[in-house]
Amino acid sequence: MRAFHFALFLLPLVTFGQEKKWYVTSGGEWIFSVPILDVAGNDQGGIVRFSPVVNAQFNFNYDFGKSAGLFTGLAVRNVGFIYQVPDTTIRKKFRTYNLGVPVGLKFGNMNSTLFFLGYELELPINYKEKTFENERKTDKFNVWFSDRNESFMQAVFAGVQFKYGTALKFKYYLSNFHNKEFSENVDGVNSKPYAALNANVFYVSLSYALFRNSKFTYSTGGTPASPQAMLW
Repeated sequence: MRAFHFALFLLPLVTFGQEKKWYVTSGGEWIFSVPILDVAGNDQGGIVRFSPVVNAQFNFNYDFGKSAGLFTGLAVRNVGFIYQVPDTTIRKKFRTYNLGVPVGLKFGNMNSTLFFLGYELELPINYKEKTFENERKTDKFNVWFSDRNESFMQAVFAGVQFKYGTALKFKYYLSNFHNKEFSENVDGVNSKPYAALNANVFYVSLSYALFRNSKFTYSTGGTPASPQAMLW
């Protein structure tokens, strides 16, 4: 059922692909994430997590002119956080691989520096959890299409892409990372391990050529480059 719902919001991409005025760009991300925590009233324990792989996004772009446009696309993203349980030596690492569909606007100079913002809906496809105690790994597992996290994750983002393609993005997940209602039976005892764990992931990322169409690529001299002289 989760995969069926995801397929429904992929349908617009088929239509966009048939529109000749649309063009495709792509880019990766280096993600630095941190959780916004509320664990039984305690907001401490969040640690910055660096995830350079695997993060890739393919965008379908439409520019209204030189100063505004819109985009959607398909992304695969490594999202998670690290939690140091306060007053203990226990550290937890959580991550999901997500398939996402962003919808956004971009404005500024489409040939140079531009700003962008939007909304993204993501489907978690693989969940991983690690536990460390006294710096030693004591547990590790991963599950495909797990019930431990929310069925879908919603996020908003904004950023800037500079003249030669480097982009800086800020993203906040509106959805709680975990499914607080998830329950498991351990040694005959039923429990909800994430019932008190409220964590909304926020991240800053660096990428390159996220919205660059080849016809907008400029040479270092500031004039349009020939196809043989493209920078990427």
